Amino acid sequence: MIESLKRNRTGILLMVCSSICVCLGQLLWKLSGNGKPLDLILGFCFYGIGALAMIVAYKFGKVSVLQPVLSLNYILSIVLAAVVLKEKITLLKCIGVLIIFAGVLLIAGGDEGEKDASV
Repeated sequence: MIESLKRNRTGILLMVCSSICVCLGQLLWKLSGNGKPLDLILGFCFYGIGALAMIVAYKFGKVSVLQPVLSLNYILSIVLAAVVLKEKITLLKCIGVLIIFAGVLLIAGGDEGEKDASV
């Protein structure tokens, strides 16, 4: 598991940055509904930066490892909803967050690398 995380570290970090930017962008879009055009523009900027970070990340790791890391969007969305929008987080949502996090960790750490075909 540790070896997989080391091998895909740059890609994983870029995917985490992508998730953060995309979630912030979406939050700003939501907040722009209150008549704040600057939030809308900033939302597009953050979302675009997130998309670019995701594209670059694919150069630094396997798609089968990196794509599931984007599931962190769900965790971050719940956290932002609770902190910024004051939404109530239920026990069921907390359990869901733990399951998502465990799944991301297992998939990101489960890359076995290239097998030697001659063995």
